[in-house]
This record gives sequence, structure tokens and C-alpha cells, in this order.
Amino acid sequence: MTAYQPDPRHAELGADFMDEVDAATFPELRLRHRNQRWAERIGLGELDDARWLAHFGEFEPLPGNLPRPLALRYHGHQFQTYNPDLGDGRGFLFAQLRDDTGRLLDLGTKGSGETPWSRGGDGRLTLKGGVREVLATALLEALGVYTSKSLSLIETGEALERGDEPSPTRSSVLVRLSHSHIRIGSFQRQAYHDRADNLERLVDHVAALHAPEVADRQGAARATALLRFVATRSADLAASWMAAGFVHGVLNTDNLNVTGESFDYGPFRFLPTYDPAFTAAYFDRTGLYAYGHQPDVVQWNLARLAEALLPIGDREPLIEVLRTYPGHYWRALARHTRRRLGLAPREDASAEQAQAFATAVHQFLHESQVPFERFHFDWHGGLEADARARKSPEAARYEGPAFDAFRDALAGHEPAPRTEATDGYLAGGRPCTLLIDEIESLWSAIADRDDWAPFEAKLAEIERAREAFAPSSS
Repeated sequence: MTAYQPDPRHAELGADFMDEVDAATFPELRLRHRNQRWAERIGLGELDDARWLAHFGEFEPLPGNLPRPLALRYHGHQFQTYNPDLGDGRGFLFAQLRDDTGRLLDLGTKGSGETPWSRGGDGRLTLKGGVREVLATALLEALGVYTSKSLSLIETGEALERGDEPSPTRSSVLVRLSHSHIRIGSFQRQAYHDRADNLERLVDHVAALHAPEVADRQGAARATALLRFVATRSADLAASWMAAGFVHGVLNTDNLNVTGESFDYGPFRFLPTYDPAFTAAYFDRTGLYAYGHQPDVVQWNLARLAEALLPIGDREPLIEVLRTYPGHYWRALARHTRRRLGLAPREDASAEQAQAFATAVHQFLHESQVPFERFHFDWHGGLEADARARKSPEAARYEGPAFDAFRDALAGHEPAPRTEATDGYLAGGRPCTLLIDEIESLWSAIADRDDWAPFEAKLAEIERAREAFAPSSS
């Protein structure tokens, strides 16, 4: 059992970066989801339900941790329009602690009440929104995406009015486990206010806690090293979304953090079939954040970070880091695509070779319109999966020039070692999916009959997929 290791560090940044706040008082607390696996990894697995509700529903401080919650300050480009009025409007940083690998992780909330940054909102989260985030984070973890984890979901007994779902609707508070809440927008806020001293303080903070490769740089080179750290991890994140067939929906600069961890799931979708124009948010009318645009949007956001770092950095080295992004992205996409197909890791000789491999896979997915998850299920193990793929309901799609190019791309690839969990999952005959109709069906059971059994069954199915495919630690 991992020991609880409190390590509250965010307050060291100072008052310019946060506001102390109080949590809302809720009329009811009903535990709906508890992530026991991750609770054990952060030393909280032995909490009984009463203590769990006290800490994650009433927000009684954890021992040796933050005495009061902190609503963090940041700015951001929202749909590429700058907004200086942002900040944690319905969440806060509740605690910081170490996991079983020594990483510093944050316990942050969603739906915990109003803050100075609520901008007229009620600071609450719908229960449906909480259920959706639990599902999203669970499947993304199973698919190998570096994501925040949903640690706790508690129904809170309030009736909320919302314009995007039938109202009144039920309320909840979510606690997520995240690898940092320092965002691109955190740097933008300090640059906006001409606080070069605070930019330096942020760089020092990230270097000390997350990026040791930045710590030994001096002067303007520290800003360049910081951008390189964020860019490399952000390229990997974008590639992992593309390999997972995931559409984030709201890729604003306040929704990208410095550690390259995916977080904040409002509107999201998983692809039914490959479609670069597929969007997740009904309000994304121009398709700015469509599936196929995500890698370029991440690069655009990194350019905004480079701009924010100009007061403490040199322009040309920062621009040069941005130029390296496509190479990092294509290598990462090839790596994640191979992992999803159950192929042994391989280092491409060049970014062009990585791009050629990933493009052959995605071109076939685009032209064939085979269901995204079915394709990865059918061809897990590469060419050795041919017999299984030929028995698939989609077998008729596995032909034609694009398929031939895909088969050629697999040539010479060895399958990755498989476990009993992997073999058991593949023997089940169908992939685990989380399409919008499935989510709506799971929610209907809860909304109409308070039936949580389908939700729990889906989480169990996702857990089997995680055991079969996900890295052992993420």
C-alpha cells in the first residue's frame, strides 16, 4: 500500500497566481464513483466512505495539505480570441501529493462552487457532465492517452438549470487527479500584466517540480528550454488523441497544461469512423477544433506560449523550437499508432518515415470508413492478425489500394508481446467503444430510473481494455 505523501507546493508561487476560496455547501452527498485503483496509488485507498465524503464532498482539508482551496488565475485564447477574464470559475486546487512513482499530482475539482472567476455562473457541475468525464478519462487512460484521472464523483442534491440539457437537471462535484494545473494561459496572464518577474517565477516553479532539464539553463535559455519541454509533450499529446480517435472539443490555451496531460472534458467525442471534419462541440460552428485540426491547433497554442515568454526569452530560439513541432508530432503519431495496433516499438529513421507509416494507416481508415475501434481491434498484432481480421464483420472493407498500402506499411513489423489480459480481450470478439449514443443510453438509465448498473458495467468493460493494452503506469 502506497503511503500518503502530501506535498502542497502551488502556494509558493504567491498571491498573484491564486485566490483562497471556500467550497460550496451541498444539501446532499451521495458517492457515485470512487476510483479505488488510483486512491491506492496516492495513499488514500484506506479512507472509508464517510471520510471520503468529508474530504471530497465537504472539502475538509487532507492532513498536511492546503488549509484552504485555491482558485487559480489564468488567461486564455478561447476559440483563438483572447479573454483576460478567466480563472477557475467552478473548481479549485484542493490538495497536492505524490503518487507511487514520486510524481507531484494535483487534486482539483469541478462543480465545487462559485469563485471570484465564476463570471456570473453558479460554479456547479451537472451530474451528466460528471458521468461523462468519468467515462472519458477511463477510456482515454485505457487507450494510452496521458490524461487526468477522475478520482471521485459525488451527487450533491441540487437542481440545476442548463441550456444544453433538459432542466432542471441533477448536480455533482468531481475531483480529478492531474499532473499539474499550470496552463499556457497561466503564462499568458503574467505576460498580459507585464510581469516578467512572475514569468520567471513560473518557469522556476515548473523547472523545480516537473522539468529538471530546464533547471540547469541560465537567462533566456531557460525560456527556450521551457518551451521545448512543453512543445515535445504537447506534440505527444496531440498524437495520442489522433491515435485514439478522440476529439477534445475545446482546445483553448487555458485547456493545455505544461506537462502534456489531457484534461477538462466538456464536449468531447470518440470517432465512429475516420473523419477529419468531425467536431465535438455543437457551438464549434466553423470546425476550428475538429478532429483533423487538433495537431495544428496545439501548435498554434504553443506559439501563444512562445509569445508570452518573449519578455524573458529570445525570439529566434523560441521560433526554432516551434519549427521542431511537426517532427515531434509525426514521430509520436507513428509511435502511438504502432502501440494501438499491437506492434513492437520501432524508431523511425526520419520524421518523413514516421509520417509515411501513420499516413498509410489513416488514409486507409479515411477511405474505407471501417469503424475506428473495430479496425484497431481487428488488426491488433499486425499481419499476424490477418486470420482474425478476415472473420470480422468489417472483413469486406479490407481490400483495395489504400488497404494494400496499409499492409505494405505493416511489412517488417513484429507484434508486441501479449499478455493473458490482451488475449482475453481479443477473444471477446468486439472492441470497447464509447460513442455518443452509448453515453446517452448510459445517462438515460441514470436519469430515468436511477439505474447505475449500465454505467458500472461500462467502466468494468473499459477496465478490461486498460488491463489489456494500457501502459502499466500513466
